[in-house]
Amino acid sequence: IGGGYEFSMWVERTAMEMADAIVAVSAGTKNDILHYFKVDPAKIHTIYNGINPDEFRKVATTSVLEKYGIDPNKPYVLFVGRITRQKGIIYLARAIKYMNPGFQVVLVAGAPDTPEIAAEMKDVIDSVKKTREGVFWVDAIVSKSDLVEFYSHAAVFCCPSIYEPFGIINLEAMACEVPVVASDVGGIPEVVVHNQTGFLVPVSRQAESPFLPVAPETYAKDLAYQINRLMENPVKRERFGKEGRLRAVEQFSWSSIARQTLDLYKSLIPAK
Repeated sequence: IGGGYEFSMWVERTAMEMADAIVAVSAGTKNDILHYFKVDPAKIHTIYNGINPDEFRKVATTSVLEKYGIDPNKPYVLFVGRITRQKGIIYLARAIKYMNPGFQVVLVAGAPDTPEIAAEMKDVIDSVKKTREGVFWVDAIVSKSDLVEFYSHAAVFCCPSIYEPFGIINLEAMACEVPVVASDVGGIPEVVVHNQTGFLVPVSRQAESPFLPVAPETYAKDLAYQINRLMENPVKRERFGKEGRLRAVEQFSWSSIARQTLDLYKSLIPAK
């Protein structure tokens, strides 16, 4: 067995074949496992990731926003995540020029994958700042408490991922009563319910480059369109936010996830 990627795939395949059960964090992930590995579908159990709804809940404090110069009294669309092709941050940045005036854009984005994508991100942000005020790029790793404050005051949260097995950031935002605009990929539609907790945006991926959309500019425009729709409708934003919090607490709290995981382990014990 060689090293590197081939060895990693061998280890993963062997582990899959030997396991009594496999936990997939979404039905989308289950489909990926079945696509890449020859395993019995009956061995795969979908148990979602979860959050602590007592930690992720709406707060009134605004000191973190003020620290970065963000106006807490003016609505903003929020992104949280790493600067990678997979997370789609570049397409959201490109979408800013298509967004309606009157609201802020806050990108809590750091840890670029490569120097090239870091430079591309800087170029796009510098360009949009020339024609639009209220664009904030927080290029830092923030604490959980700071993150909760960013979520709490956002009018809309956007997850533009090109690939996402689950997308826990959507769940964190929903728990803080924020409506979500997210890409319709991977496990995201199992978390975000279209026209109930937010809007889903279709994105076609390139077959040879699964982290790149087929039509990047169209995707950017589609993200902006759905963000604009929510920004124009505060009543719908509030309703989506309440529905999102309820869904996060009832279906994705760690207590629920732990029960499902324990039940799976118990089901395996008699066979051994």
